[in-house]
Amino acid sequence: MTETPAYPSRVTPTFVVVAALFVTCLITANIIAVKLVSIFGHVLPAAIIIFPLSYIIGDILTEVYGYRYARAVIWLGFLCNLVAVAAIWGGGRLASASFWGDQEAYDTILGYTPRLLGASFAAYLVGELANSAILARMKVLTRGHWLWSRTIGSTLVGQGIDSLIFITLAFGGTDSPLVRLILTQWTAKVVYETAVTPLTYLVIGWIKRREGVDHYDYDTSFNPIPLLRRW
Repeated sequence: MTETPAYPSRVTPTFVVVAALFVTCLITANIIAVKLVSIFGHVLPAAIIIFPLSYIIGDILTEVYGYRYARAVIWLGFLCNLVAVAAIWGGGRLASASFWGDQEAYDTILGYTPRLLGASFAAYLVGELANSAILARMKVLTRGHWLWSRTIGSTLVGQGIDSLIFITLAFGGTDSPLVRLILTQWTAKVVYETAVTPLTYLVIGWIKRREGVDHYDYDTSFNPIPLLRRW
């Protein structure tokens, strides 16, 4: 394993698996988020059981492969989620079979209002990209030491931005207690990340040894839109 500013010369099977897990967590979270659950007296979307994993996997991508690779997977997740939403919407618009009477249930569980969908997409992109950029910068500043400080530190900012954008755009102007909702979601996600930090250490260490890569973003452009410059 070498410390190098160069990116991996090829996409490896391990990278593909990590990227696939990231996208799966994202899409699954958006599907199950419709259910609200009560955890220790706090109301949260059921997605709380899996959405924070997308941030943990995003940390793994950035820590091992660098910001550019993580950014590419974040945009891939956005595209895949868009395809899933379009397919769900299209399936709901198709004429139902005469003997199938569950259209209302389909729309209730899988239907997305434009406002919630826009809030979710915006929060995801800004939060994930901020999380990745902060972790990459902290890795250079700490010279690769104190992994816990950058996984938790980047999550504090990324998940905070995610919760702030989503709750504000989704529920602003309603009677919902915005500040309490933001703080509840933010706290739950950060606690989740902190609790699994030992596992994050193990996974990152194993992948670095397997891949022989430990990227440092010394001269990386943190432009969030890769099409505006050479990838």
